[in-house]
Amino acid sequence: MDANSYYLESVKKQFLYYKTLGEKAMAQLNDEQLFISLNEDTNSIAVIVKHLHGNMLSRWTDFLTSDGEKDWRNRDSEFVNTDMSKEELMAKWNEAWDCLFSAINPLRPEQLTEIIYIRNEGHTVLEAINRQLAHYPYHIGQIVFYAKLLKKTEWDSLSIPRNKSGDYNAEKFAKEKSIKNFTDDELNKLK
Repeated sequence: MDANSYYLESVKKQFLYYKTLGEKAMAQLNDEQLFISLNEDTNSIAVIVKHLHGNMLSRWTDFLTSDGEKDWRNRDSEFVNTDMSKEELMAKWNEAWDCLFSAINPLRPEQLTEIIYIRNEGHTVLEAINRQLAHYPYHIGQIVFYAKLLKKTEWDSLSIPRNKSGDYNAEKFAKEKSIKNFTDDELNKLK
């Protein structure tokens, strides 16, 4: 597999990994906890999801043919808590990720050097993907951290459980060396 094809497969797996990580964190909370904001300068998990929704729809709709900052996007409204159910919130979450995957799944390796625009600033497709691959995990990390703070009972670890690094490494080193994406095993653990 050439480097560009490998890159596209890798980013698809990484986006799926972070989507799943966010879902597993939110699933551990009750509905009300998704809307809690600890202070005026803190976004609730629901607000973070609304922001991701707005960003993803804007960036990935007509990804190759229109500016990534759509004129219909109202970014400031993404940062206001609104009344909605957990089901409505998760529908926004899924709509956003579906938009992303609908844009990147058909990409061909030779398209990675094409120029697209975000706020009139030219990016190669590869740079635009990398930009979002840095942005979304940043917010997923906020969701996971916030969920841990809000959880009233024991947290179900989404990675290597506390004080279990030795066991985890022993399991990894007991296997034959292999070449694969780190998400291959991690996604199976999150299922």
